[in-house]
Amino acid sequence: MYQDVIVNMTSPILILAVGNESRGDDALAPLLLRQLEEHANSAWIELLEDFQLQIEHAADLVDRDLVLFVDAGMDTPAPYFFYRVRPDDGRTLFSHALAPEAVLTTYLHIYKQPPPPSYVLCICGEQFELGTQLTQQARQHLQLALKFMQKLLREPRVSAWEGYCI
Repeated sequence: MYQDVIVNMTSPILILAVGNESRGDDALAPLLLRQLEEHANSAWIELLEDFQLQIEHAADLVDRDLVLFVDAGMDTPAPYFFYRVRPDDGRTLFSHALAPEAVLTTYLHIYKQPPPPSYVLCICGEQFELGTQLTQQARQHLQLALKFMQKLLREPRVSAWEGYCI
């Protein structure tokens, strides 16, 4: 008799980039994600892009070993800021209404268990007005962030990523 076999197809690492390419430097995270697509091993890394974080993104964290939120920030130290994020941590470096901390808190409330280890890479941006182009400074920050991401992905472990936190 035929039996359906359910296989968990969730990649252990989720990189969730948020931003809007029509708003100048807010395009940094989506652009970084596209450059990572060329190098990322799709068997163990899932790349997800959205305009902003929403409570529904909590479902994307299920069965992950590591989560990385990537966004551009107006008051972010140049060229980028990398840190561990926890539910209700209180940081708000993002240009979006819902911070990663809120997504993790939502996960905690829905699934009644701690969220996976999660990190933020916030890339310094300067102009976020509708219809503006990516600034030259943001382009430089993007290249530095890409090199940093490649370093992170060579050692996809909590112990290694903790060593890079500011």
